[in-house]
Amino acid sequence: MKITVDSAQTEATRPDNLFDAATGLALVRMTIGAMFVWVFFENLGKGTYTLAGYAGVINYYIKESHSPAVWKAVMGLMVSNAAIAAPIQAVSEISLGILLIIGLLIRPAALVAFLFLSGLWISELGTSWIWELLVPVLACLGLAIGGAGRKWGVDAWLAQRWPSL
Repeated sequence: MKITVDSAQTEATRPDNLFDAATGLALVRMTIGAMFVWVFFENLGKGTYTLAGYAGVINYYIKESHSPAVWKAVMGLMVSNAAIAAPIQAVSEISLGILLIIGLLIRPAALVAFLFLSGLWISELGTSWIWELLVPVLACLGLAIGGAGRKWGVDAWLAQRWPSL
């Protein structure tokens, strides 16, 4: 026995206006992406991606934050490898920003952004307002779960062109 769904009924009951969930997720996705791009250029201008700049920021977190000792040990490892870690952070920030803005590979990009921002949130414990990064952290988790690239993004175009993707 094959069950079919009346496409007219499905179209009538599906929210297809400006205020649907996909639109909301797309707005959050582009906002978080813009935040990553903005932070990249801000950090670039401050010299944060240089060896001394990166080590200075991380050493500040090690000294001033309330992060667990094991996390401070991880940050110490990052400082000792700042020549590698700083460019990786720069590439990560700009790449995540661009991917989120254009809506490409949203679930993996949002998951990486969630992990990246979670690490930064732990690093900054006690040095800034707790909600400053917690809100974007949870927004990225929502983007990863919600598949936010299905509206206003390259993922949506790819899904239309190649539905098996």
